[in-house]
Amino acid sequence: MQDRHVEGDALIRPAERGDVPALVRLRLANAERHVQLAPDLFRVPDVSVVRRHFEDVVGHALISVAELDGEVVGMAEVVLLPEPPDHQILVPRRAADVHTVVLDEHRGRGVGAALVAAAQRVAASRGVSIIYANIFAANEDAVAFYSAAGFGPRGILLSKPWS
Repeated sequence: MQDRHVEGDALIRPAERGDVPALVRLRLANAERHVQLAPDLFRVPDVSVVRRHFEDVVGHALISVAELDGEVVGMAEVVLLPEPPDHQILVPRRAADVHTVVLDEHRGRGVGAALVAAAQRVAASRGVSIIYANIFAANEDAVAFYSAAGFGPRGILLSKPWS
């Protein structure tokens, strides 16, 4: 169960139905930032599709939000991953991805760190023993942020695009 608590100046709490417009704003802001990094890889999704997604998942998904002065300024989403099948060599363990977004004007105030800490608690409450932050290598700010939060490299994801 997700909890409500104050960390620094931010109230960290589970996302609610009324947060959908803020969640949409955060997803689109994150998309725009990524498009600036690599327009050939990222896109800004249609706002109505993003809204419908959050309308469908809020209340079921593991999403925490950060409020400052009554405004939602950040979110962290924990996405549970399936355990590796028995035929693979990885040690089976419950894992999750974490996706964190904080609006630019509220960065550097501890909001992201509070959200990651909340995501870890949420993940642990679901039996997760390892969380992953999949970061685009060119996103140096995100790499530095997650590194400061105790995340380290686990491998290298190589890709080869073709038409």
